[in-house]
Amino acid sequence: MNQSTKLSEADLIINPDGSIYHLNLLPEDIADTVITVGDLDRVPEVSKHFDSIELKKGKREFITHTGYLGKKRITVISTGIGTDNIDIVFNELDALVNIDFGTRTINKELKSLNIIRIGTSGAVQPDIPMGTILASSHGLGFDALMHYYEQNLSADEQSLLDDINQHFSGLEGIKPYLTQADENLLKQFAHDMPTGITATAPGFYAPQGRQVRAKNVVANFIGQLNSFKGNAHRITNLEMETAGIYALAKTLGHKALSINAILASRVKFEFSSNPNAIVEKAITTILERI
Repeated sequence: MNQSTKLSEADLIINPDGSIYHLNLLPEDIADTVITVGDLDRVPEVSKHFDSIELKKGKREFITHTGYLGKKRITVISTGIGTDNIDIVFNELDALVNIDFGTRTINKELKSLNIIRIGTSGAVQPDIPMGTILASSHGLGFDALMHYYEQNLSADEQSLLDDINQHFSGLEGIKPYLTQADENLLKQFAHDMPTGITATAPGFYAPQGRQVRAKNVVANFIGQLNSFKGNAHRITNLEMETAGIYALAKTLGHKALSINAILASRVKFEFSSNPNAIVEKAITTILERI
């Protein structure tokens, strides 16, 4: 799209107060460093560590706090669950920093945000204990979000994705996508953390290999995940947002990193008895490194 092309009122919806449609935010409301969390109740669990909070806004499941940790301005925002919500949050965050709302045109100078997800996840490898804070080296999507967007994969990404497609060739109608973490954010925040490929599912129950009452048609999905090995990589954990975050951030020119608080072992059928402490450890670890 040409930068001078005016975006229609249907493509870019702006509220009467000048805020973006779903997030209810103005361009000046967000910092260049953004922490995303799935659970709206986790937003104050992050911002309670700020030295000051200048803004609190909310609409639907999207709660935003912006403030300062020392001299560093930080925004924390809840995305809700799933990559469909990631589609909303990331397109609207990008619009806030890269589109002139007055003229409805793309800015000549584009800004790149640093976006860090702090979320919960279940391990699919037996040697990853509950309580681990794990960084996603890649996001592997089993959802359909990125089939609606153009992607430009690096040679390494394409090679690894080819191996993944071969391994999961028996999954009919599912075409995974893959994106690497931003290398600089990975070095800054996760230099001493275990890393691995994080698989992202489009649901919590059957799409993550769980069976309650409805029949699951994918046999041994967890076993298929933990048996993959390619280019010295393995799939370590499973959740519902990381792949969409990595792929859409890269498509829009932003940098992203996903930090996973491991609350469950999917191979040992265990769930943490103290999940809040694990999440708090992930939050404080990242804030200390900002």
